[in-house]
Amino acid sequence: MLQEKRNKSGMIAVMGLTLMLLVLVLMLENTIKPTHMIFIVLKKSAVYALVASSMNLLNGFTGLFSLGQAGFMLLGAYTYSILTIPVESRESVYYIYGGSAIKFSLPELFGGVVGLVLGVLVALILGGCVAALVAWLIGLPVLRLKSDYLAIATLGFGEIIRAVFQWDKLGPVTNGANALKSFPTFSSFNIENADGQVVLRLSAFVPLLLAAVCIGILLLLINSSYGRAFKAIREDEIAAEAMGINLAKHKRLAFCISSFFTGVGGGMFAMFANQAQAKNFVTSMTYEILLIVVIGGIGSISGSCIASFLYVAASEWWLRFLDSEAYIGNFQVPLLRTGFRMVVFSVIIMIVVLFFRRGLMGDKELPDLLRMLRSRGKRKEAAQ
Repeated sequence: MLQEKRNKSGMIAVMGLTLMLLVLVLMLENTIKPTHMIFIVLKKSAVYALVASSMNLLNGFTGLFSLGQAGFMLLGAYTYSILTIPVESRESVYYIYGGSAIKFSLPELFGGVVGLVLGVLVALILGGCVAALVAWLIGLPVLRLKSDYLAIATLGFGEIIRAVFQWDKLGPVTNGANALKSFPTFSSFNIENADGQVVLRLSAFVPLLLAAVCIGILLLLINSSYGRAFKAIREDEIAAEAMGINLAKHKRLAFCISSFFTGVGGGMFAMFANQAQAKNFVTSMTYEILLIVVIGGIGSISGSCIASFLYVAASEWWLRFLDSEAYIGNFQVPLLRTGFRMVVFSVIIMIVVLFFRRGLMGDKELPDLLRMLRSRGKRKEAAQ
C-alpha cells in the first residue's frame, strides 16, 4: 500500500515537471528566434528519447539485446511519409516512376486543420503498427535466439529492410533510393493568421508532447503486471517460467511494443528531417540509440530521456565551436578544425562511461531521485 502511494506521488511529480517543461518550451518558442539551435536540439532529442525509451523496454527491462531499431524506424518513417504526401505533390516526388501507386493522403481525407492533426496522428500510429507487425513476424524465429545471436539477427534485419526499401521494383511505393518529401512536418502545426503570418509556433512543442504521451504509456506499461513479468524474465528466465510466466508470449509482446514505439519515433524523425530516405537509417543510428540507453542507465526511462537531450545537445550544439578555427591575436589555437568536435565528444563519452558504470541514473527513475533528495533533506533537518 505504501509503495503504491509512493509510485502514485512520483508519477504526479513527473507529470507536473513534464507539464512545466512543455509550457516553458511553448513560451520560449514564441519569444526567441525560431531558428535558434535549442529548438533543433529539442526536436531531435524528443525523437531520440522516445526511441531510446522503447529500446530500454526491450534491452533494459526484458533483457533482450536487440539492434534492429534503425530498421523499425525506417518502417515507421516510410509508412508515415507515404500516407501523408499530398496528392498534388506525388507526381513531383515520384517523378522518376511517373507518379505514386498510392492515390490518397490521410490529412486530405479528413480535411481542414483538424484533418491535418488527425491524419498525422493516424499515420504515425499506422507506422508503429507496421513496425509491430514486422516485429511479430520476424520475432517468431528470431526470439528463439539469445544474447549476441539475437543482436546479430536483428542487426541483419535492419540492413535487409533498408536494402528492400531501396529496391527499384518498389519505386512506385517507396520512391526507390530517392527521398520522400512534401509531407507534413512539425512546422506544419504552427498556427497562421489570414495573411500567412505565424501567430503561434508549435513546431518544438508538438514533438515534445508526442514523445511525452508515448513515454508516459511506456511507463504505465512498465509499472503494470506485464512490466513486472518483463523484469522477471530479465532477472531469471527459469524462475520466471516456474512462476507461470509464458516466456515466448511476453518476449514477443515486449518486442512488438518496443517496435511499435520505435516505428512512431521513425515517423517523428521523418517529420524532424523533412524527408524520409532509406540511406539515413543506417546501423550507426542504432548504435547512437544504444549509446544513449547506456549513458542514461539500462533500466531507467528517465535516464534515457535525460541522456537523449545531453547527447544531442553536446554533439550538435555545445561542442560545435570545436569544428572551426580560432585565433587569439595572430596565434592560431591548435587542434580546432573540422572533425575535432567528434574526438572531444568521444572522449567525454568514455569519461562518463568510466565514472558512471551504470549510467547517469542507473536503474532509478526521476521519482526515486526526488524521494532520495527529500529523505536526505529530512535527515539534515533532523541532524540539526
